Amino acid sequence: MIDQLEASFDRVLAGLTQNLHADEQFTLRLQGEVSQFTRFNHAKVRQTGIVKDGSLQLKLISRQRSSSMEFPFTGDSEIDLPQAQFALESLRLEVPQLPIDPYLVIPTGNATSHEVHTGELLPDAEVVSSLLPVVNNLDFTGLYAAGMVMRGYADSSGQKHWFAAESYTLDYSLFTSTGQAVKGTLAGSHWDNLAYQAKIFESKTQLVRLAQPLKTIERGKYRTYLAPAATADLLGMLSWGGISEAALQQGRSCFGALQRGEQLLSERLTISENFQRGLVPRFNELGEIAPANLTLIDRGRLANTLVNSRTAKEYQKPPNGANRGESLRSAEISTGELTPDRILATLDTGLYLSNLHYLNWSDRPTGRVTGMTRYACFWVEDGEIVAPIANLRFDESLYRCWGDNLIALTNTLEFIPDVDTYGSRQLGGSWVPGLLIADFTYTL
Repeated sequence: MIDQLEASFDRVLAGLTQNLHADEQFTLRLQGEVSQFTRFNHAKVRQTGIVKDGSLQLKLISRQRSSSMEFPFTGDSEIDLPQAQFALESLRLEVPQLPIDPYLVIPTGNATSHEVHTGELLPDAEVVSSLLPVVNNLDFTGLYAAGMVMRGYADSSGQKHWFAAESYTLDYSLFTSTGQAVKGTLAGSHWDNLAYQAKIFESKTQLVRLAQPLKTIERGKYRTYLAPAATADLLGMLSWGGISEAALQQGRSCFGALQRGEQLLSERLTISENFQRGLVPRFNELGEIAPANLTLIDRGRLANTLVNSRTAKEYQKPPNGANRGESLRSAEISTGELTPDRILATLDTGLYLSNLHYLNWSDRPTGRVTGMTRYACFWVEDGEIVAPIANLRFDESLYRCWGDNLIALTNTLEFIPDVDTYGSRQLGGSWVPGLLIADFTYTL
């Protein structure tokens, strides 16, 4: 099937190239998937089905102007090519009416790439029988999504890139009778029943702890452990005006002070974009290939920013294959030395946070982030979990919690997948350790 879809994409590309005028260029982008979605509620199947979906986006460039149009991709060139030709004619009428774009990037080069990553997923008919027996006595709610996700790019200069990967994600919650919840995610390209059972067992252990009476924590500063999912939530803020070169140039980045040398982060902290795991395509919306591994924060210092070609053109910076939003696509935080069996003992007395939510900047220039604790968060005394906590709001600066107050990082990484399915299944996620932080600030 994947070969047939790529062949149809190639025929659309050839047809557009043949009909192009001398003063025109184009880019063609594909997003597609063949996925099974199964939704669970109260450990019962509430919805299930197979989705075959795709779209093409054609961007026409002429005389320093451009416009784009999106239309469905069926994989049948007898349908897709006429749609593409109609889009081309429509854009020809629209583009001359638009203003000149001084920073428009014209496609160049003839680079190509081809990646197809196959996996071993649960057969569609075995999803329910594999998942539900493990949770049949629990209030289990979640979404299992699995299948092949495709991304393609081609342009009039001769570039062409194709990426396809089989993967699954399971995003679930277990609830107590009083409405408290433990959240978990599991993802990969090869389904492992033992890993799934271990993950549920871990969640059940936390569920038992959640059944204890809640402890109300007064606002203040507390020694805090951020589990990998919470670390990933905090790391994701860098995609909102954090590590973007355009954001830095425009004065709207949290790392302006870091770039100017006015602030430093901890020497323990190294953050990179690592595409070597094959979870997401390295090519961006312009067909440019990002480095296989790009260090962004090197032992607390700003080593690189994410720079797309439009930003590079506007601010005379070398591009490095960043996407249009200059956001993280395959982020990784390097490990430390804290072993999992020593987390609670090293925390000693403080807060254990499994998840965060509702994150936002409270003061972006100073790197201040606000948000709430969520799901399985606990008060710890003398290295032992004592009680679940009522929800807390925090307000903390990255320069503090990733700076002098960063005590330790775990020596293992956990993959926290992007489980977003709005519009289509998303690819990738982040590889992160747990973080132990001193004096994390809680405001109410």
